[in-house]
Amino acid sequence: MMSSDEMKLIIIVVNDSESDTLLKLLLDADYRVTRIASSGGFLRKSSSTLLIGVEASRVERAVKLVRDQFPPSVDPGLKKVAVFVLKVERFEQL
Repeated sequence: MMSSDEMKLIIIVVNDSESDTLLKLLLDADYRVTRIASSGGFLRKSSSTLLIGVEASRVERAVKLVRDQFPPSVDPGLKKVAVFVLKVERFEQL
């Protein structure tokens, strides 16, 4: 078991049509990713939610990969991805 200081949970909500590319990019960078089909909310379309449990030291690299894949849009109303980084209180692999 790891303490909360060591682990973070990255939640990425991405347009479903873009999820395969982002998933491959993250897997190629040696991140373990779980994909869940989702809809509504932030992107108001069919989307995928990617869950990544990661050591705190690897968070910025993962977020940079997402930012590089989805640079800011010229249209401020057009969003392709939402990224959340949460503290993990407890982490166990069984």
